[in-house]
Amino acid sequence: MSNGNGVTATLSGAAENMKDKAMEIGEAVASTASATVAKAKKAAKKARKTVKADIAKAKKAVAKRTDKASKAVKKTVAKAKKKLAAASASAKAEAASLKKKAAGKKAAKKTVAKKAAAKKAPAKKAVKKVAKKAAPKKAVKKAAPKKAAPKKAAKKVARKAPKKAVKKASKK
Repeated sequence: MSNGNGVTATLSGAAENMKDKAMEIGEAVASTASATVAKAKKAAKKARKTVKADIAKAKKAVAKRTDKASKAVKKTVAKAKKKLAAASASAKAEAASLKKKAAGKKAAKKTVAKKAAAKKAPAKKAVKKVAKKAAPKKAVKKAAPKKAAPKKAAKKVARKAPKKAVKKASKK
């Protein structure tokens, strides 16, 4: 038999081979993992850039829209203020002119009111006279249709009479 040196050498050679293979596999896994991490980092950087760019675009669009809207609102408010100021000024001027006219007409209105009061009394008497005269006319109008009713009845009797006479004549 042998002293076992050959078996030990074979086992130690196999162990070294296994160690080398494990190191190779570990290095391959590490390099693959580091490459994957690098790719992930690059993708994350790109994503950040695109997100930042999209956010910047959105901010610009919102800023433009708000600027346009605020300008439009400012214009409409300015126009409304001008219109209100003009309307206020014209109303004040009209009120002042009406006050001036009213002050001059107050004395004239008092005399006109007295004259109108004096004229109102005869007007009431005239209305009463007209009402009295109108009452008999209405009675005449109502009586007229009553007279027409007997004429219609007479016509009906006149129509029926010849038919009866015709029947009597035909029987004989």
